[in-house]
Amino acid sequence: MKKIIFSMIAMLFAFAGYAQKLSDTSTYFEIRKYYANEGKLPDLIKRFQDHTLSLFEKSGMENIAYFLPVNNEDNSLTYILGYPDEKSRDVMWGRFLNDPEWKKAYEESRVNGALVKSIDQTFMKLAPGLNETPIPQASGIFQMRIYTCFDGRLDNLITRFKDHTQELFAEQGLKNYPYWITVEKDGSQPKLVYLLGDRNQASFEANFQNFAKDPAWIKAKEMSEADGKIVENVDAVFFKTLPFSPMK
Repeated sequence: MKKIIFSMIAMLFAFAGYAQKLSDTSTYFEIRKYYANEGKLPDLIKRFQDHTLSLFEKSGMENIAYFLPVNNEDNSLTYILGYPDEKSRDVMWGRFLNDPEWKKAYEESRVNGALVKSIDQTFMKLAPGLNETPIPQASGIFQMRIYTCFDGRLDNLITRFKDHTQELFAEQGLKNYPYWITVEKDGSQPKLVYLLGDRNQASFEANFQNFAKDPAWIKAKEMSEADGKIVENVDAVFFKTLPFSPMK
């Protein structure tokens, strides 16, 4: 019965006026976190809005989401891009960086000083079996959650999300957005990365607490960990989308 209810929820998302969707052409993804120099974050946002997004698209990249953290203590902007595959990622970035339009916009934006101090990158692929439903309607708040598993336990985590967690999130009013697994260049075990949404932070926190106390979740967690713990660490950050973000 729960599976039927979850399917009905997914159908409502798909047909309720507007449902977001990742492009079918992207199979390789990148989270880029820009640490802006002091006082330069507004200029960086403006450069993205006026130039960078359209030039990314011109180079073949998919703009997926643009965020500012709710507590922006590190003066950062985080965004997610999609590419057809890993190889095309470098080709598209080369095309973008050598575009005369970008070079002009870049130099003009730096007249009074560089905008970006440093950049963090995370590469990802879609998590198998966890992106079967349409992306829901817009949320007022997002939380990006990154799970580090104990060695050899990532598949167990993915199975638990597929069989239980996503459905139980939806039952509490939390919105499942894309799920990815990281591509670790050093060969280490990938992490699970996903976005969870709600109308505001207070609602999110209340609904997540209800999820954590749900007897169905407690039972599923205990059963999945009968042969050992799965998750070693969870990093979670609240974000709000920028006005020009395709994902809302």
